[in-house]
Amino acid sequence: MKINLADKIGGFIGVTMVTVFVLGIAYSISKGAAGFWGGLPFWCVSVPIIGLAIYDYWDTCLRKK
Repeated sequence: MKINLADKIGGFIGVTMVTVFVLGIAYSISKGAAGFWGGLPFWCVSVPIIGLAIYDYWDTCLRKK
């Protein structure tokens, strides 16, 4: 299956939007009422999720198969 330029650009925009959204939520939880230690579990979940999203973009659009 051939991945065209539009798929690469759309995937990059999607991964960027998900990353900014999840990091924004994690930042606001850590800086808000929960504090750093209250937000730490969310950070521990969100960092691997972002890694999985980036890996899926790489695997789908950028890796030579």
